[in-house]
Amino acid sequence: MTIFERGAPGRRAYRLPVLDVPAKPLDELVPPRARRQGPLLLPELSELEVIRHYTDLSHRNWAVDVGFYPLGSCTMKYNPRINEAVAALPGFSRIHPYQPEETVQGALELMYRLQQYLAEITGMHAITLAPAAGAHGEFLGLLLVQAYHRHRGEEKSRRQIIVPDSAHGTNPASAALAGYEVVVVPSNKEGGVDVEELRRLVGPATAGLMLTNPNTLGLFEKEITEIASIVHGAGGLLYYDGANMNAILGVCRPGDMGFDIVHLNLHKTFSTPHGGGGPGAGAIGVTERLIPFLPGPRVEYDATSGKYRLQPAGPLSVGRIKEFYGHFGVMVRAYTYIRMLGPTGLRQVAEAAVLNANYLQARLRASGLYVFPYSRRCMHEFVCSARRQREESGLRATDLAKRLIDYGYHPPTVAFPLVVEEALMCEPTETEAKETLDGFAEALIAVAREAKENPDVIREAPHTTPVSRLDEVRANRNPVLNWRMRQAVVQKEKGREEERG
Repeated sequence: MTIFERGAPGRRAYRLPVLDVPAKPLDELVPPRARRQGPLLLPELSELEVIRHYTDLSHRNWAVDVGFYPLGSCTMKYNPRINEAVAALPGFSRIHPYQPEETVQGALELMYRLQQYLAEITGMHAITLAPAAGAHGEFLGLLLVQAYHRHRGEEKSRRQIIVPDSAHGTNPASAALAGYEVVVVPSNKEGGVDVEELRRLVGPATAGLMLTNPNTLGLFEKEITEIASIVHGAGGLLYYDGANMNAILGVCRPGDMGFDIVHLNLHKTFSTPHGGGGPGAGAIGVTERLIPFLPGPRVEYDATSGKYRLQPAGPLSVGRIKEFYGHFGVMVRAYTYIRMLGPTGLRQVAEAAVLNANYLQARLRASGLYVFPYSRRCMHEFVCSARRQREESGLRATDLAKRLIDYGYHPPTVAFPLVVEEALMCEPTETEAKETLDGFAEALIAVAREAKENPDVIREAPHTTPVSRLDEVRANRNPVLNWRMRQAVVQKEKGREEERG
């Protein structure tokens, strides 16, 4: 039920206080041409009805605070409450970006230190915290690639960005947005980049390669140093998509692998609640030769004055990419998370994430009910396939995912990456207990058995949600994103007349 279907004419949750200033005619305040000709069609409810409506909606939402959230490639891990407490401190939460720098020295110091920590963690020489989101960081990374080649007089000739066939969809999208031609390099039989194909694809037109390591299949690119050598040998740059950084924290560094540009999702790896469009932060790190091209401003420390300041961009910079400097609340949470764990704790994060993923993969592999396209150990996530269920009963990975909801679990990522048919992509993260992983494994096993014994129950799933199967094609092609109150009023009046009749 929408909020427009609740309430009745004349009900109010709030009334404005009595006017305590001289009244002015409406014509003096709002000219007739700008005034609505008809009544404003808003719902009319009491305060209690408003509270119950939104509380009811909140109970239908899934969240990591409610249960297991195994969305592959999303790192939906628990966010420690200490992060929220620190971010809510008045000195952090009540400042404004227009304040003079001398009044926000604490905030600037936090950003400066966070830059240093992230540089150490990634093996980069400098970090910018400016990007507002992961995809925004990706786009900045491509702008840096452009600026580098422009400075070398090669911008017009180097027009190709290579991406793996298993890449996140934002990689080719960001490259295309930056004006590059996207060239796809296929995976080999082990799920890594086909090095020989890469060697064939690179050349004078290559601007760079965008790569995730571990990749989107949850597998480590074992030939990463050779890949870096091939790209650099052709005059290109190597860009690191940090979506899967959770798997290697404190264990290895992109800079040591040969990457020139590193993108980090602070809201994933470094523990800020995310989803539904935000909040996010897509910090970018670069090697020394790319520092001049970073956007401004950047936080720097002036040893002479002992003050922190926002340093304007230099003459080679790609320029400002955001009105203000990044999303500060996300930075506070990331800083708190890093300081709370320290080097040893961050490494334990990666080790536990990899352990949990391999344990869950081993349990499902042992059941023999799902297809595993790659035989080697995974990193922080893994991909299995519902191809067998499709062949035997016509069920798709989406059908199995919907049935999982009835078992009380949020489904894993479905039908991605595209290189695996009927993919189910699971990322348990480091914050889940063995009992949770066992319960999720048993649910996946039970659903696979149902697919054999009673496929119709899966075709009609979910059975426990307010709505069941939707026409997904129609919803995507003809979305209805608003509600006309007049329709609700007509229906309500019609119902009252029927009751009276």
